[in-house]
Amino acid sequence: MSTAVDTDARIREVRVSSDKITAHLVDGRVISVPLAWSWRLSDATPAERQNFQIIAGGQGVHWPDVDEDISVEGMLHGAPARRPSRRP
Repeated sequence: MSTAVDTDARIREVRVSSDKITAHLVDGRVISVPLAWSWRLSDATPAERQNFQIIAGGQGVHWPDVDEDISVEGMLHGAPARRPSRRP
């Protein structure tokens, strides 16, 4: 027996707290990832974290002040972004 499930992994709403990014999806799911997964957002001010736009029809979120993009797929299946190494 198989069951067909139609999910719609698009972001409807985003909330950013001091420790996590939470996305409410149009299909009713709520997903969150640690804020530390994005070093740019971790280093950002609270005001910069709150200045975001849902992009690509709900496929992602963009923070223009810190030039950060996070996709819903990245939140569902991703891993933390690595901070670039500093060269001596």
